[in-house]
Amino acid sequence: MKLFLREQSSLILIYVLQLLVTGLVYWLDGLHKLDTAIYAALLSGCILLLYLVYRYLSNRSFYQRLSVPAGSLESYSTGAAAAKQYTPLAEALHQLQKSQFRLYQSELIELKHKNEEHSQFVNQWVHQMKTPISVIHLLIQEEDDSRFRAIGDELDRLRKGLETVLYTSRLDRFEHDLHVEQLQLETVVRNATSSQKRLFIRNSVYPQIDIDKHLTVASDDKWLSFVIAQLITNAVRYSAGKGTKVYFTAYRSGEQTVLEIRDEGIGIPKSDVPKVFDAYFTGENGRRYEESTGMGLYLVRQICEKLGHTAEIDSVAGQGTTVTIRF
Repeated sequence: MKLFLREQSSLILIYVLQLLVTGLVYWLDGLHKLDTAIYAALLSGCILLLYLVYRYLSNRSFYQRLSVPAGSLESYSTGAAAAKQYTPLAEALHQLQKSQFRLYQSELIELKHKNEEHSQFVNQWVHQMKTPISVIHLLIQEEDDSRFRAIGDELDRLRKGLETVLYTSRLDRFEHDLHVEQLQLETVVRNATSSQKRLFIRNSVYPQIDIDKHLTVASDDKWLSFVIAQLITNAVRYSAGKGTKVYFTAYRSGEQTVLEIRDEGIGIPKSDVPKVFDAYFTGENGRRYEESTGMGLYLVRQICEKLGHTAEIDSVAGQGTTVTIRF
């Protein structure tokens, strides 16, 4: 109704002005019969009112459709069909909506196909790059020269970067790459720390695991392992030269299982803590450590949400950081 009245406000205004001008002309012409003028005004007003009522009733669903925003593409399409009227304006708008919706759908499908092709290309490229990295690792693992150790460190960084790219590209198709099962949390954590062995040794930081072997959680092994690996990378990177241990503890809290990963590193400034899960946010620590991309904790939060877990962080600058995952 409000939309209809706003649209017809110009007509009502013109009608009132026309009525005043007509009355003024008759008055200046010497016709001073007020009763006749009032009767004529009421009669014409009733005719206008009847027209407006007819106009509104014949286009009611049309105006209602325009007044309610669409919540989705489906509601947009079905709403446009439901609001179809046999008035020229409503019919023209309905046809316009149909053509726009078809065009938008075709562009959306094309964009989706391109995105899938891009994700497939990235996945294939990452897998192809892993092969030469593995071969180089095999060639240098028995060498004790410092140059080969440096090459191994750089290969580890390259491998982690490739994994980040791979898992980021898989987020859009998360449901197609998900296998939830009961996992022994202690085993998952030990496997994750073993995969980061070179990182621990290189930075003289070592894991301390205090998790009951019988503690299990429902999750996806590879996604959860990736999350823990990201947290290990951050904990070790920001503990190097300050702390010597990264602590892994887990316990039951009501119906939840809680995993805590705590370091004794440089911590996070209080002003940065609320934003550490934002994409590409590096903060003050990121400016001090060139390897920071701002994607690690973002991926941790995104993956945990998709797995039905929650990720929280508590940090004190200069004392260390604790990341908590609740299953």
